[in-house]
Amino acid sequence: MTGRSRTPWGLLAPAVLGLLFLVTPLVGLLVRAPWRRLGSLLSDPTVGQALRLSLLSATLATLLSLAVGVPLAWVLARLDFPGRRLLRALVTLPLVLPPVVGGVGLLYAFGRRGVLGPALADLGISLSFTTAGVVLAEAFVAMPFLVVTVEGALAAGDRRYEEAATTLGASGWTTFRRVTLPLVAPSIAAGSVLCFARALGEFGATITFAGNLPGTTQTMPLAVYLALESDPDAAIALALVLLALSVVVLVSLRERWLRP
Repeated sequence: MTGRSRTPWGLLAPAVLGLLFLVTPLVGLLVRAPWRRLGSLLSDPTVGQALRLSLLSATLATLLSLAVGVPLAWVLARLDFPGRRLLRALVTLPLVLPPVVGGVGLLYAFGRRGVLGPALADLGISLSFTTAGVVLAEAFVAMPFLVVTVEGALAAGDRRYEEAATTLGASGWTTFRRVTLPLVAPSIAAGSVLCFARALGEFGATITFAGNLPGTTQTMPLAVYLALESDPDAAIALALVLLALSVVVLVSLRERWLRP
């Protein structure tokens, strides 16, 4: 029996419908784009500020997620302890939690009147409505993508290499650094890409916790929202920039790190 005869062609129609559903909004943006005014719209200084802030905050949020997310993924994948399922559920909760709710939680945790607000104020640290607040908000919603990706790779990986390293006298840290990390490096790269892309497009938690201050907390998604109320053409132009950035990041890095 040939591979062609085993193909379930009944799946083709819903697959095409799914593709159209995902692609049509992008086509709508391209069709309605003010191509003649695009240069003047994007030359606005506020656009450059929002773009630089978006790239900076998304990068810092990704680095923060790597610093704490990879160890967290290792704990979830390799340690067996009471409450691990609950911990995994809490870690993945931001994936399904409305971002605005996450922003409210951040506000009442790290804001001036939050649970940790007075302690942070005593240290001279203010997070809400600052650029640092943007980074925290983006990391909160984006880190689970990294954790889930790396945890899956660690759980499915072959542990015999680590056991062999331990047998040869390597310490736990050396085994993790020299054996485990190289084995899951493609998954770490994939999770980082997803984390960066999610952080780049974050809106709800950012505007709730950090506000919408031009030059300080106004990222590209917030600039799109603000422009949509006064100048739809400018909103479309900004959306095209975000779309182009997302496509470039995902396509270029996928070719190197995410090949099936």
